[in-house]
Amino acid sequence: MVDPVQVQFSIDDRTRGDAIASELLRERLVACVQTVGPITSRYWWNGSIDEAHEWLFVCKTHTEHTDAVMELIRNRHPYEIPEIVVFDLGPVNEAYGAWIVAETTGPRDGVGHG
Repeated sequence: MVDPVQVQFSIDDRTRGDAIASELLRERLVACVQTVGPITSRYWWNGSIDEAHEWLFVCKTHTEHTDAVMELIRNRHPYEIPEIVVFDLGPVNEAYGAWIVAETTGPRDGVGHG
């Protein structure tokens, strides 16, 4: 059984984030990507508190694509340790969940339903 999930990642280069989002969509690994930002991130890194202006990319997919989505993001991301977080969406609008699954099971060449 496939269940809808949300995968999010942050990045300090919007152009690079947009390229990752576009590839995820073209490969039909995600049904949609929302971009939030810029946001300010404050975090511990190499023994001190650092700060960066980033964009948050929120991707909708399903459980069967989670590993592939995470791998693609990890392989294209410039950070040594990128934030890639997966959330189980739990109960969702039935039609919305069906749309996520339908849009991520089409042809993987960017041509198909949509």
